[in-house]
Amino acid sequence: MNHVLPGPASPTPSVTLHLTFPDHTLLPLLFGAHDAHLARIEHRLGVRLASRGNRVAVTGPAEQAECARDALLGLYAALGRGDRIGGAEVDAALRMARAARETAETAEEPRLPLSDIPSIRTRKATIAARSPAQARYMEALASHELVFALGPAGTGKTYIAVAQAVAMLASGKVERIILSRPAVEAGERLGFLPGDLRDKVDPYLRPLYDALADMLPADQVQRRMGTGEIEVAPLAFMRGRTLSHAFVILDEAQNTTPVQMKMVLTRLGEGSRMVVTGDPSQIDLPPGQASGLIDSLSTLEGMPGLAVVRFDERDVVRHPLVARIIEAYGRRAAAEREARSRALAPGEGDARAK
Repeated sequence: MNHVLPGPASPTPSVTLHLTFPDHTLLPLLFGAHDAHLARIEHRLGVRLASRGNRVAVTGPAEQAECARDALLGLYAALGRGDRIGGAEVDAALRMARAARETAETAEEPRLPLSDIPSIRTRKATIAARSPAQARYMEALASHELVFALGPAGTGKTYIAVAQAVAMLASGKVERIILSRPAVEAGERLGFLPGDLRDKVDPYLRPLYDALADMLPADQVQRRMGTGEIEVAPLAFMRGRTLSHAFVILDEAQNTTPVQMKMVLTRLGEGSRMVVTGDPSQIDLPPGQASGLIDSLSTLEGMPGLAVVRFDERDVVRHPLVARIIEAYGRRAAAEREARSRALAPGEGDARAK
């Protein structure tokens, strides 16, 4: 019998897609300084982009070339709306293009055109969705009174919630914003920090102040905090209050107890919205203490009027290395859970003993 050895795998065939952009004035912004944005797309997708006048040719494997095309069209549409684009926006457009193609292939839901990606406009910036989960999150914030956002750091859970709160305050849809966090120490002790109670809890609320500073001019933040239109407070200050006509954000909710979570959820008053954010994998409560976030989800998920949006490492919009770090920790945690389950499997110990 003759055996035929398999030859080398044939390379993926390349295609060339041609794009035409009518508005010449937007091309320098689309391409970036010294064509930096085009080079970024080439590096990320392994395609070749050649520009001539107002035309761009995209050459590479079909799937990557189509992603590059969709990303360029999405960025061009954003520039047409008056948005600014930089490296982060290019990465976001590529992320959205890949996700749109995957969604179209699995036919789980209609494909969302990149030109229709939701965004939130504030006085200082326009915050556009940078991942499919962020797009779902923005839509949930616009249509639900209570939203839970779950996932790792760097996915925009808190930042987008603050943007929506500021936009609704500016439009008069709510009368005040209340931002809160549980003052639970992550490996540190509150009592050893210098100063009074305000000085001790301020470090835990700093991310909320930072997000506000990105959405509003500094003088407006100070003025609105002085008038009570914006309040930043630890969770303990919520007890006994009814929060009407307010946009309430409870951040780092994985560090609440079930009693605290029930307390804050039942503060919701007439004309108010509430967003609860947290990462169930980063609980800093004492060992054996149940998380109020996990407890509330098991009790409330599926209830009318409530939306739950889940993020994962694919939605991380910080440095690309952050997503890989989160993924590595997730793999190790999964391996440890699997090892524990094998060790506790019934009968295995008896079988080894025999």
